[in-house]
Amino acid sequence: MSRLATRFTKLNGDHRKALVAYIVAGDPMPGTTVDLMHGIVEAGVDVIELGVPFTDPEAEGPVIQAAHERALRHSISLGDTLEMVREFRERDATTPVVLMGYLNPVERMGYQSFAEAAGNVGVDGLITVNLPPEEAGALTVTLDDHGVDPIYLLAPTTTELRAAKICAASRGFVYYVSLKGTTGAGGLDVDEVRSRVELLKAHTELPLMVGFGIKDGATAAPIAAVADGVVVGSAIVELMRIHEQDPVALKSAVMDCLAEIRLALNASVA
Repeated sequence: MSRLATRFTKLNGDHRKALVAYIVAGDPMPGTTVDLMHGIVEAGVDVIELGVPFTDPEAEGPVIQAAHERALRHSISLGDTLEMVREFRERDATTPVVLMGYLNPVERMGYQSFAEAAGNVGVDGLITVNLPPEEAGALTVTLDDHGVDPIYLLAPTTTELRAAKICAASRGFVYYVSLKGTTGAGGLDVDEVRSRVELLKAHTELPLMVGFGIKDGATAAPIAAVADGVVVGSAIVELMRIHEQDPVALKSAVMDCLAEIRLALNASVA
């Protein structure tokens, strides 16, 4: 059983909702990432989404675009990101790590080379924002060979027919983008999310994570009540911008933010 499947099985057995946290590798500086990964696990994170820095992160809002820029100032590459996962695995063999990024760096490395390296260092899944499942056949086969789950995105505008195809192509979990637009957008409509989640769950038995617009316990709890978990990104990354010059304050602020969301998720189940 994969790390993702093991983690979600345990969460289900414990009647807990998943907390997924997104950070960008190398933001705000390379030396902070692995320590921060351990810190957010301590704060209650169940799955880490590690963003691969890219020059044109088209799905991201201004907050996460700036994080990519900060990481790229240090020339952080896909190879560097994989090395961070390898270092993280020296102390943590159980927390799933999913890479999230764009196809271009993977194509440049080569599907086979990337999948082999990702599997070897302990990557559990890959979200490729600009690669629809209809065009991912060759990469999917290679990822499967090395135990890396392809994870796909669903949007509010995704038709039911296409949602069924995306769910069928996904492994690990399905990621529902709750808002139209880029990361960091606001204005969550819980009733709309509930109706979409109920519809999507008819097409998959995989855990369904909801992201975009989750920033604190007050926004996370009602979404977790209808989904299997939440993804938090921009709220964390903004704290990293604020505390860019102080790694200690940065880690403390991010851990406090996530601990508050973890408590809210636990309370929503209770």
